[in-house]
Amino acid sequence: RPSFLSHQEKQQLAKYIEENAAKPDGGRLTGHDIHDYITQTFGKAYHPDYIYILLKKMGFSWITSRSKHPKQCDKIQEDFKKIQNRNDP
Repeated sequence: RPSFLSHQEKQQLAKYIEENAAKPDGGRLTGHDIHDYITQTFGKAYHPDYIYILLKKMGFSWITSRSKHPKQCDKIQEDFKKIQNRNDP
């Protein structure tokens, strides 16, 4: 059975996912976001549960790290790690 999305549409979707998976202002890309993107951009309606199957077929795995808080500062975190505890030799 032929794919619902063309090869070019899948490439465009993959680019969208890679660019939006880790948002610099915090938050994550969800299956709902991907479903909305497909519906709005390509005008094709997938069942929401099928999005995860589609991602797997495209070579994506749904493993994410915790998102960053929008006010998180990497420098402050690194400086905090350098503080010695009283119990450290």
